Amino acid sequence: MGILAWILFGLVIGIIAKLLMPGRDPGGFIITILLGIAGALLGGFIGRAMGFYGPNESAGWLISILGAIILLVLYRMMVRRRA
Repeated sequence: MGILAWILFGLVIGIIAKLLMPGRDPGGFIITILLGIAGALLGGFIGRAMGFYGPNESAGWLISILGAIILLVLYRMMVRRRA
């Protein structure tokens, strides 16, 4: 159930990040989920580095969305350079 929860959480975070970042995205449904999951992990890492979360605490919604937006911006920059 833990993996399913991460996928669902990543999907929601990825969708929110895409809604907050207008414009065309080259990624589809799977990329949205992966960016959301990775954004949650990145957000947790950033939050721990800034002292918002302890070592065993997961990231909150806002910092997870921020992490997903950062990854979405980086993904867009990388895809544009290749094309």
